[in-house]
Amino acid sequence: MIINRQSLTTLNTGFKGNFQIGFEGVVPMWNRVATLVPSATATEEYAWLGAFPGMREWIGERQIKNLAQHGYSIKNRRFESTVSVPKTAVEDDQFGVYAPMMQEMGRSAAEHPDTLVFGLLKNAFASQCYDGQFFFDTDHPVVGADGVERSVSNVQAGSGAPWFLLDTRRALKPLIFQERKKPQFVAKDDPTDDRVFMKDEYVYGTDSRCNVGLGFWQMAFGSKADLTEANLRAAYTAMTTLKGDEDRPLGMLPNLLVVHPSLKFTADELLKAQMKNGGASNIMQGLVDSLASPWLA
Repeated sequence: MIINRQSLTTLNTGFKGNFQIGFEGVVPMWNRVATLVPSATATEEYAWLGAFPGMREWIGERQIKNLAQHGYSIKNRRFESTVSVPKTAVEDDQFGVYAPMMQEMGRSAAEHPDTLVFGLLKNAFASQCYDGQFFFDTDHPVVGADGVERSVSNVQAGSGAPWFLLDTRRALKPLIFQERKKPQFVAKDDPTDDRVFMKDEYVYGTDSRCNVGLGFWQMAFGSKADLTEANLRAAYTAMTTLKGDEDRPLGMLPNLLVVHPSLKFTADELLKAQMKNGGASNIMQGLVDSLASPWLA
């Protein structure tokens, strides 16, 4: 290939197309458990977390409730992926060898939110949420109608592969994916670029700014106990009977079971089989959807 501005533009267009093919070929999982929150600053404050506004009979004047102030914020982080292509490879028309690499870069960029979101979910047993407790904990503070604070649990003890029961039907899902800047494909192939001049190679990359955070712990139940019918029933019951401040039922209705990939077939037996091994009807069939995420491995 004769290298000039036109040929480099054509090459850049081709590599960018490869990147986009890889990016668009990914079916994301993160959006099933996390809400996308666009970000306009370096750090977003979520002081309103912890407030579940409810309806009451209007007697007398309105009762104005100040949203609880919790010092929970999510700071955007920078991420990048960069590769180089020798100038000689372009001169020798070998650039086709690098097309799969550009496609894989696009795929990696599209899968990045999955790695962040499910990585956070996996570590939520030891990550603090808005109330200062671990997201999955036995001591979430809730104030009853009598004004007395009590502890509420959304976790099962155990040492096995993790699984999670979630209510993802609401405006804010249990997790937050905060996006400041979408992944962009960038080419550094101008002859005057230092890398081209000094090392005789072209550089291509992508970068983004984003982060993840924990939403309402009330919408999630985490367990490392064995995934059995009894344990799933206990988790489901705990969520559906959950009450917030002033003993107000929160109306949680779990609709998704997220499991470690090693538990996929166990989850399928619990939720998809019509009959149990003994021949009895499986009353758990269709209770919730299931999702086995490889990013929990």
